[in-house]
Amino acid sequence: MPYLFTSESVSEGHPDKVADQISDALLDNFLAFDPESKVACETLVTTGQVVLAGEVKSGTYLDVQNIAREVINKIGYTKGEYQFSGDSCGVISLIHEQSQDISQGVDRGSKEEQGAGDQGMMFGYATSETENYMPLALDISHKILHTLAELRRAGKEIAYLRPDAKAQVTIEYSDANEPIRIDTIVVSTQHDAFDADDEKMLAKIKSDIISILIPKVKEQLPVATQKLFDNQIKYHINPTGKFVIGGPHGDTGLTGRKIIVDTYGGKGAHGGGAFSGKDPSKVDRSAAYAARHAAKNLVAAGVATEILVQVSYAIGVVEPTSIFVDTYGTSKVGLSDGDIAKKVAELFDMRPFAIEDRLKLRNPIYLETAAYGHMGKQPTMVTKVFESPYNGRIEKEVELFTWEKLDKVAEIKSVFGL
Repeated sequence: MPYLFTSESVSEGHPDKVADQISDALLDNFLAFDPESKVACETLVTTGQVVLAGEVKSGTYLDVQNIAREVINKIGYTKGEYQFSGDSCGVISLIHEQSQDISQGVDRGSKEEQGAGDQGMMFGYATSETENYMPLALDISHKILHTLAELRRAGKEIAYLRPDAKAQVTIEYSDANEPIRIDTIVVSTQHDAFDADDEKMLAKIKSDIISILIPKVKEQLPVATQKLFDNQIKYHINPTGKFVIGGPHGDTGLTGRKIIVDTYGGKGAHGGGAFSGKDPSKVDRSAAYAARHAAKNLVAAGVATEILVQVSYAIGVVEPTSIFVDTYGTSKVGLSDGDIAKKVAELFDMRPFAIEDRLKLRNPIYLETAAYGHMGKQPTMVTKVFESPYNGRIEKEVELFTWEKLDKVAEIKSVFGL
């Protein structure tokens, strides 16, 4: 019997995402000036205020207040009527040094013997239903909000948009787990106050979302996915009514509260650990990236059409405590999931330092991950510039989203006889 599945995304101006982006901007700056920095930065944003907290061990010193303000302004919180602006908000720093009890379990004389920064389990997931091996409902949700942000910044076709927004997509699937059609699209977007009454205002927003935004989103999708959009889609646009008060003034934001948006939209599984603000010695982040890298390459190689990879750790211990694979009955190689997991352990070195080294995670590459998902984006080389009153100016060429590279496909095919 056909079934429905839903995923959501939130914009870069959502208060939790504002917090994530500040935390990752701080991390990037620490890593730019001291690649060996150990960082766990948390951010809280609310009306007119930013609170920075966490633990850092680094050989550099930063103007963390200025970094936070730059992020807020870049997102688009630049006006007094938002009740939250990078130029006027207060920024309080409560960041202190990392506990020696933690660092003694992680640091080793040899980097190869670096222990895991925490215990826990991390998951990576991939599916063949999209070109980027991401769940379709989440992929479309991300594209809706990224495109909405582009329209907001352009300020032409939809001039009244403000930074805070959420989207949700429900897809109908067949018994064979194939997408049939898009059933429902929900978009809630913050907007300027209108002179018109609420009813006319909401009608204008709904019309613009359906007639301007959605066609731009469809253009970015393959033809087969475009066909899932029909005239029977149920649209809920700002269903609660007007949405003028938003962002950190409307809701307090915290780092790490959008972990499902950050990963697979409810598909697969999640170990519970957030990513943003954490350096790669924290396996919550690095091992989740490594598990995604493994899952994506396995699906791309044809081992299965859908794969979940779990890896787990004990704090301070070098080797993972387990590696688990679930192919959801879609395996194409005639092996049990347990046997596939054994080959995964041979193909992918999941020791913490090996992950850091393989995926180049000691580079300042994290701000770009902190909105519209950590997974499913295109690997790319960029030059990033960092400036500090204490450390001067530095330019670094770095590779973003290394865990999305399909660089193990040939080896996987050889090992599995594909």
